[in-house]
Amino acid sequence: METVSLPGALPHLLVVDDDREIRDLLARFLAKNGFRVTGARDGTEMASALAEWRIDLVILDLMLPGEDGLALCRKLRASSALPVLMLTAKGEEVDRIVGLEVGADDYLPKPFNPRELLARVRAILRRAGAGAAPRAPLAAYRFAGFALDPSARRLTGPDGNEVTLTAGEYDLLVALVERAGRVLSRDQILDLTRGRAAGPFDRGVDIQISRLRHKIEANPDAPSLIKTVRGGGYVLAAPIERS
Repeated sequence: METVSLPGALPHLLVVDDDREIRDLLARFLAKNGFRVTGARDGTEMASALAEWRIDLVILDLMLPGEDGLALCRKLRASSALPVLMLTAKGEEVDRIVGLEVGADDYLPKPFNPRELLARVRAILRRAGAGAAPRAPLAAYRFAGFALDPSARRLTGPDGNEVTLTAGEYDLLVALVERAGRVLSRDQILDLTRGRAAGPFDRGVDIQISRLRHKIEANPDAPSLIKTVRGGGYVLAAPIERS
């Protein structure tokens, strides 16, 4: 493992890629743009870094020796909501879809412009609240027995237990809750949650909806909260209480 950082309390990124040149280039570029960066070449070094440091976001390459990025993301997501940006091979749509299905918050195909990577990293961290300045408490929401607390970025279920959501799932839920009863298209949802438009084959929203349904619906196969509107998009159908 190697770490590149600037002085002060900076967001700490973990770059997991077996190509040392790519790790070094990303580390230097991200460090120049205000991040602390640790590099890891495989799952073993990734686990060591996560145990040693407080990491704010993982940039995870799909193709790795030993356990690949999908397996590592799945393992990480089973125990943590730590944001993950997946790097995939150019044009491998299936890999991107599977990456989102196992819990990645976003993906970026190789080769990529470093500035686009920087923009994606900043957007994910902004959604996750990393390094955010204190702000006034936001309105809390209740629906179908759930309690959504935007100030703490926490969702509590009807049983009183916290529902673990990724940054992407949380922002998707907030977008739906704040516009309950209103049908949101895939483009609108992507713009609200990721600040970009959907591509012609972008299934990211559908995958996030499916994963969110499995966490909050009594029967994900017959959803009563997040409903699909054919030809329109998605809508949160439950009544909302604000406090």
